Amino acid sequence: MSKRSTAKTLVFSAAAVALATVIATVLKLPSLPFGGSITLFSMLFICLVGYWYGPAVGLTASVSFGILQFITGPYIVHPLQVLLDYPLAFGALGLSGFFHNRKHGLLLGYIAGVAGRFFFHEISGFIFYTEYAGNLKGDLLAVWASTAYNLSYLLPEMLITIILLALRPVEKALARVKQLAAE
Repeated sequence: MSKRSTAKTLVFSAAAVALATVIATVLKLPSLPFGGSITLFSMLFICLVGYWYGPAVGLTASVSFGILQFITGPYIVHPLQVLLDYPLAFGALGLSGFFHNRKHGLLLGYIAGVAGRFFFHEISGFIFYTEYAGNLKGDLLAVWASTAYNLSYLLPEMLITIILLALRPVEKALARVKQLAAE
């Protein structure tokens, strides 16, 4: 990789992480009653990095975003949560890079990234509900509580983003941005 392409990769990746961070911290919708909030496309900006450059750069950018999320607004109830909810959950958005050369790669990568993020938040939520929320009549209820909580904000954002990605002008614009990023 040439120095020029490395610099371009760094600039495009940093811009995406910066946009996602601003959206996630400043432009997010109000928090839901039990926590979590829907951001307007912050996960998409992180998944774009993987879509542009593949899994190595995508995972690096998404873990960086997770660390920034921890720095700008941590919410910690268990020590394992620091790892699960920040670098691992947000880092999972970098799974989008594994789809960067496939047809509909951004859409597939985005769904994979959000599913990965859900997976790590689900484990963290299970720890919270079994450890701190008292006896929930067995672990199965803790799983359902974690699932309901995490889907309450991840699913709406994912659906809104999928609708946006389905729009032909958006699809064409993002394909052009990918072309610019890769040149």
